[in-house]
Amino acid sequence: MMFEDFKKAVAHEFEMSDMGLMSYYLGIEVKQMEDRIFISPEAYAKEVLKKFNMFDCNPVNTPMECGVKLSRAEKGLQKVDPKLFRSLVGSLRYLTCTRLDILFLVGLVSRFMENPSKTHMKAAKRILRFLKGTLDCGIFYSASDEYKLMGYCDSDYAGDTVNRKSNTGCVFFFGNNAISWWSKKQPIVILSTCEAEYVAATAGACHAIWLRTLLKELHFEHTEATKIMLDNKSAISLAKNPVFQDRSKHIETKYHFIRQCIENM
Repeated sequence: MMFEDFKKAVAHEFEMSDMGLMSYYLGIEVKQMEDRIFISPEAYAKEVLKKFNMFDCNPVNTPMECGVKLSRAEKGLQKVDPKLFRSLVGSLRYLTCTRLDILFLVGLVSRFMENPSKTHMKAAKRILRFLKGTLDCGIFYSASDEYKLMGYCDSDYAGDTVNRKSNTGCVFFFGNNAISWWSKKQPIVILSTCEAEYVAATAGACHAIWLRTLLKELHFEHTEATKIMLDNKSAISLAKNPVFQDRSKHIETKYHFIRQCIENM
């Protein structure tokens, strides 16, 4: 097997020990089965809960309360220790490597590390309470009948209460398996839900091109177009139809890159 030949070649050059299949790495548990692999940060999550005295907390079903808007502009908020808050957020950020469901919220509380308040700490601890009830969650990687790259992109509209910028979220699947995901604030202020989705789609298209290049290097070259799924018909029409130019002339030129991608399909 190629894997065995590689180990022999490495052992010939370096002193090494074969410890068998990986089961634990940097706080991540790896369970390897015949047809699938399950990775989970359960052990690390328990350490984080103990570190911040939340191991015996009551679990919740969602990582954030519905309707809550975090802001740094409110006056009179009680401040908390910035070092403690940064330590908590840093621990949560590492968990996003395997927990997609907390990615957006961790990114949201990360925006307040400079001058955190009690409200921001409460939101961060809410994520810990959610983790307490979902310690056994992780990611399954299984074999697929067909390995196609597909992306899903979404956006809110003016979700940031400070500067009214929107947020973009994307996840890409290779076959049945999630291989890349991210959530971040858009760099510009947009004027409608359609434009927010359009900017998110452009970011997704750029990321898809990068992933296709990476997969090509790994000998998984894709000759057909990569689908990026959106849930906004106006944004899809804007990307396909140049007649909409009058309505979109105020959008920065770089975000029209997705039109060229569609034309080259």
